[in-house]
Amino acid sequence: MTEGELARLRRSLLPAPAAGEAVIEDGARSSELTPAAVLFPIVRREPGFTVLLTERTAHLRDHAGQVSFPGGRVEAGDASPLETALRETEEEIGLARRHVDILGYLPEYRTGTGFCVVPVVGLVTPPFSLTPDPFEVAEVFEVPLAFLLDEANHQRHSVHLRGALRHYYAMPYGDHFIWGATAGMIRSLTERLVVS
Repeated sequence: MTEGELARLRRSLLPAPAAGEAVIEDGARSSELTPAAVLFPIVRREPGFTVLLTERTAHLRDHAGQVSFPGGRVEAGDASPLETALRETEEEIGLARRHVDILGYLPEYRTGTGFCVVPVVGLVTPPFSLTPDPFEVAEVFEVPLAFLLDEANHQRHSVHLRGALRHYYAMPYGDHFIWGATAGMIRSLTERLVVS
């Protein structure tokens, strides 16, 4: 990604979380959603930018074993979704907030599992060190941004869940199956870049 493409990416994002603008996952409820925020960390690498993702440990109550962005539920002391995303990222993988330059926000993402997630897109500049929390994080890995934004890599899947057929995106990469809300947020960025 060139500096010009990075500027285009920044222009495609919202400058602040937008009330009322949302991506609604298949099967999402319209009420009783738990507020949450994630960091969509784009890492400045040579020869190309990557996206830093985690694989959650298998014993967790929510989204066990799934690929996800670092982040989680809004806590009472969090002043904003940005604060939630940065705090949770520090807690989960040990990435200090001083390494993150906030580029903007994606529309909130309402999940079929009852969360209303604000995705915070940030540029992460190496060098940085990570200390994953072994209770929550089984693995931290990076995927080329160009791979994730290429619609040829976006698969549509469906599953019967709670008595209904649900549709979702997936982006398999190596041994990792990126799907559900994480893939949906990547798809949200892809669609914004197409129209920007």
